[in-house]
Amino acid sequence: MSNPSRPNSRDYEIIIDWSDEDQCYVVKIPDLPGCMCHGETREEAARNAGEAIEFYLGCLGQENRPIPKPRSNLVVGSES
Repeated sequence: MSNPSRPNSRDYEIIIDWSDEDQCYVVKIPDLPGCMCHGETREEAARNAGEAIEFYLGCLGQENRPIPKPRSNLVVGSES
C-alpha cells in the first residue's frame, strides 16, 4: 500500500541526455543524489527513471531516512 504523503516518481524532475560514450540515453534525477538510470530510447529511459525513483524512495523508507521533497516535475533533455 502506498504512502499518500510520500511523493511518487512523477513528482521528480528528470534530465535525459544522450551519451555518445555509452551509446544510450542517461537519466539523472537532481533531487535524489546518486539516482540515475539509462535506456536505449528516450521513452525507455523515462520509464526506467520511474522505476529507479520508486526503488530509491523505497530504500529511503526502509532505512527510515528522510525523503527529499521534489522541486519540480520537469522532463528535461537534449535531442539526439
